Amino acid sequence: GVGSGRTVVYAVKHLCALVNKSGFKVTCVPTSFQARQLIIENGLDLSDLSQTPELDIVIDGADECDASLTLIKGGGGCQLQEKIVAACGKKMVVIADYRKKSKELGDQWKKGIPIEVVPMAYVPVMNKLRSFGLDPVLRMAQSKAGPVVTDNSNFVVDAKFTGPHNWDVLETKLSRTPGIVETGLFVGYASVAYFGMEDGSVSVLHKPAL
Repeated sequence: GVGSGRTVVYAVKHLCALVNKSGFKVTCVPTSFQARQLIIENGLDLSDLSQTPELDIVIDGADECDASLTLIKGGGGCQLQEKIVAACGKKMVVIADYRKKSKELGDQWKKGIPIEVVPMAYVPVMNKLRSFGLDPVLRMAQSKAGPVVTDNSNFVVDAKFTGPHNWDVLETKLSRTPGIVETGLFVGYASVAYFGMEDGSVSVLHKPAL
């Protein structure tokens, strides 16, 4: 599984070099249009979940990762496909730079939890999010008039929050809210995270033992 974002670009290029050198056969399933183009441009074998529904490993980035490997993703609006692909993987590996590593979610990422919403339901969904103690904002497009529209023709609401939450409980509340298609909260998906540090070293964070 090949995720989205700037950091994944480097991983795919490295994977391509490894495949060319070793002759390994690697089949890649993308999480977005960007990831699909990246796979094609690097000459890797492209597939999808209808042909390859079980994945050995999923490599993806994150907007923020806390000490328990709970993630916020979806800053690029691809959280639905990213979570579907992550759920099909035996292992999810996160790669990111040091700015994405936090003790608690919200320490560095201030834009909130990206939530994909059916357009007709965005107002009642935003009202529901406020009842959960969140501060929702409809994400607006930068290069066109109106809101951001995802690859699935939905809107994105960024739900800002203050302080730590019980993310598992919040994720359950969100997923039970009619009109919410998917959230950018990834609870229990990642197995390990690799962070490129400012000095060029790599910091590794493993999923805590239960």
